[in-house]
This record gives sequence, C-alpha cells and structure tokens, in this order.
Amino acid sequence: MAHEGLLDDWMPRKELAGIIGISADTLKRWETRRIGPPCIRIGRKVLYRRGAVRDWLLEQESRKTAGRGRAGR
Repeated sequence: MAHEGLLDDWMPRKELAGIIGISADTLKRWETRRIGPPCIRIGRKVLYRRGAVRDWLLEQESRKTAGRGRAGR
C-alpha cells in the first residue's frame, strides 16, 4: 500500500507517556497548557513526532543547565 510507513515517525500519547515515564493525563495537561512536546490531532488521536519530542527533550535539558550559575558548580 502507498500509505505504509506514513506514520512511522509518529507515536500516540500513551506510547510517549510510557517512554518518558509520565501519565498520559500529564501529557494531556501539558498540551492544554502548551508546555509539553509539540503534537498534532487527527480526529481523536493525538500524535507526537519522534524528532520533535527529541528536540523538546534537548531543549528542556539546555534550559535546566542554562539556569545553573556559578553557585551550581
């Protein structure tokens, strides 16, 4: 079929929640508050692109390390 692999780079909310160790409800709240990884909605489905999640995680890491000053050393 022509559409095989179309969504290979995407994962549903429940899968992402399991991977990063939080509840699907937390991801839902983050989506509402626009503080979590970017996602798209297709009908009732919420999908996260793997690359965008990776970028978001790296951004969270850099924010945390950027907040450390000399006192943190």
